Amino acid sequence: MKYINYFILLVFLFLLIYASTGLPNRGDLDSVVNRDRSPSGTQNASSYYIRNAYKDTHTPNMVTAVLADYRSYDTLGEETVILTAGLICFLLLRRRRKDDEE
Repeated sequence: MKYINYFILLVFLFLLIYASTGLPNRGDLDSVVNRDRSPSGTQNASSYYIRNAYKDTHTPNMVTAVLADYRSYDTLGEETVILTAGLICFLLLRRRRKDDEE
């Protein structure tokens, strides 16, 4: 059984290495991510954010503009999930005093 687990792990490692060979080099300006237009002919979201972030939001920090203005509902959802997980961990891991149990 142990050998089967090692074999599956090696196959998965081989697949990861094989898949990484198809990725573009870091900083490659001709890669799909760095193109101004998508294959359908529309402007990529990243190009739009870079060009219009200050004009649309009047926020000098581009990261804040994207997270707080363009993707605000998505960010709010992520923060709600993190808050809920934190509260659940707090409730599960809190210790009770002996005075409270009596």
